[in-house]
Amino acid sequence: MSAKEMNEMATKAPTTIDDYIAAAPPEAHAHLRRLRALLRRVAPEAQEAIKWGTPFFIEPRFLFAFSAHKAHLGFAPSAEALEAFRKELAGHQTTKELLKVRYDEPLPEDLIRRIAEHRLRVVKAREDDSFW
Repeated sequence: MSAKEMNEMATKAPTTIDDYIAAAPPEAHAHLRRLRALLRRVAPEAQEAIKWGTPFFIEPRFLFAFSAHKAHLGFAPSAEALEAFRKELAGHQTTKELLKVRYDEPLPEDLIRRIAEHRLRVVKAREDDSFW
């Protein structure tokens, strides 16, 4: 294989969540695998997809996404879902739509599970057909 072909393979965008996790920084792998497994348990019927370069769970609307960064992962359920848990999230780094978890910190699995369950209930109760 030529150097050019190897470079093209290394820079090819992941098409599956397995590929996405494999391409993430090595220190991210354990957290990303645990997060994915947790989200699969919450929403076992959800479709997994890569959209806009990011792992998504869809049932058939957007449920949640996650992303790998240099020193942290991002869990994105929705702004509403995070707002519903704002007090419990006080000790965590957040943005309006994202919970950030550093790879050198434990994954707050119970809190993420409860946020994901909340998001799933909200999405299933909706009557519109909007993706978001």
